[in-house]
Amino acid sequence: MILVTGATGSTGRQLVSQLRERGAAFRALVRDEAKGRALGAEYAVGDFEDRASLAAAMDGVERVFLASPGAQAEAPGGEQPMIRWERNAIDAAKAAGVRYVVKLSVLDAKVGGPMSAGGHGATEAYLKESGMEWTMLQPGGFMQNFLDPAASLADEDGNLLGTAEDARVAFIDCYDIAACAAVLLTGEVGRGAALPLTGPEAISYQEVAAELTRAWGRPVGYRVVSEEAIAKRLRGFGLEAGLAEELASLYAGIGEGRYSAVTDAVRDLTGRGPRSFEQFMAAHPEAFPGLAIRD
Repeated sequence: MILVTGATGSTGRQLVSQLRERGAAFRALVRDEAKGRALGAEYAVGDFEDRASLAAAMDGVERVFLASPGAQAEAPGGEQPMIRWERNAIDAAKAAGVRYVVKLSVLDAKVGGPMSAGGHGATEAYLKESGMEWTMLQPGGFMQNFLDPAASLADEDGNLLGTAEDARVAFIDCYDIAACAAVLLTGEVGRGAALPLTGPEAISYQEVAAELTRAWGRPVGYRVVSEEAIAKRLRGFGLEAGLAEELASLYAGIGEGRYSAVTDAVRDLTGRGPRSFEQFMAAHPEAFPGLAIRD
């Protein structure tokens, strides 16, 4: 039995679908019962803060996909909630006799790193010390960030923002992350590996803007601004100052090419290449209505 945590998230929903297609025995962990019913699969209602619910969800489980809400501002004690949540899940898994955990992490995860890199680094280290077998999936930028215009970092006119003229990212579709997780959870490969996952190419924000212009049916540009300007924009969205500065530093890293390297991990695991940005958009016609209109 496989337990899928984060089952209603961008990757979790894809993984539920792909495990169903494989005929795998699995259970989805959800916080909302209505969302669990909507999955059309076996589910357990629980919460990362509720150790008893995690223990109940782990009953009879041998393998776990571990994914939790992303990095948040540090608590007054200095620790991101995500670290506590994932440690709770790891403790519950170990107590239940789980043998193997596939953790959804991030590229460049490391103890003491900034924001998500530090949070995931801390839980990666905790998982490695648990005695269970593990694999770390380490994607960089998600294509899903562009599904909703409101979710993309943009200025008042809808232009994407970045800190360098040629800011390139090897964005990956969550569909491909889920495909890798499905292979790992239903097979015997990849134990003890940290796998950086990327799409097929590093694309620039100018190229993304051009695709979005076509897909959304309105002009989308790209503006180069300072890291401080990005932090200010994020604070304007209501983010706490420290978190806004951390996120802005990630955009600066994009400008430095930190997330532009392309890997073969998706192909090596699944036997096929990852989706391109154009293929990703074609898979979401509801989000990109302009694609139905061709010149």
